[in-house]
Amino acid sequence: MIKHTLNPFRAFFAALMLSFFLLPVGVAQAKGTGEIDASVAAALQSFKKEVKGANDYLAVAKGVLVMPDVTKVGLVVAAQWGDGALLVGGKTVDYYKMEVGSAGFQAGYQKANFIFIFLTQEALDSFRASSGWGAGVDAGITVVDASTPTMSVDTLKSKSSVVAFVFGKEGLMGGWSGKGTKFTKLKN
Repeated sequence: MIKHTLNPFRAFFAALMLSFFLLPVGVAQAKGTGEIDASVAAALQSFKKEVKGANDYLAVAKGVLVMPDVTKVGLVVAAQWGDGALLVGGKTVDYYKMEVGSAGFQAGYQKANFIFIFLTQEALDSFRASSGWGAGVDAGITVVDASTPTMSVDTLKSKSSVVAFVFGKEGLMGGWSGKGTKFTKLKN
């Protein structure tokens, strides 16, 4: 009788390859601008309901990047992606995609809404002029989870020129970091 044992290296390699083959399927499903606009409007309404002081943050914003239903999936290797819109003066000016790749001890699936508030004109202009803006690289970001007590607008302004709010989480996976996050303008 031949006895088969599971080689840990082969198991790791199989999980890694499975992640690489399955994750791009979700990334490839692009949304139309009408679908993005509807998702953005719903995410903004949720933001106003779920985050204390949301209207104050929006009132001082030079621009607001809304990334609704951002999906994160992974098993050791993870990918995170979503489509959204940049609003200036309450009007959509451009559409963007968000992409993140990471490796490490992680497993799971999660969806969440992200709102990036540009508190200075300089931060907004830098974002709009970039062909592939990297969060944490091109600008320091303060990340605020909606489940934690929020800070005043003045406190957030003193910490960073861009504030990211994470809310409406569904599923189970670890936290979020801005490092490695890339935003690219969609052609519309």
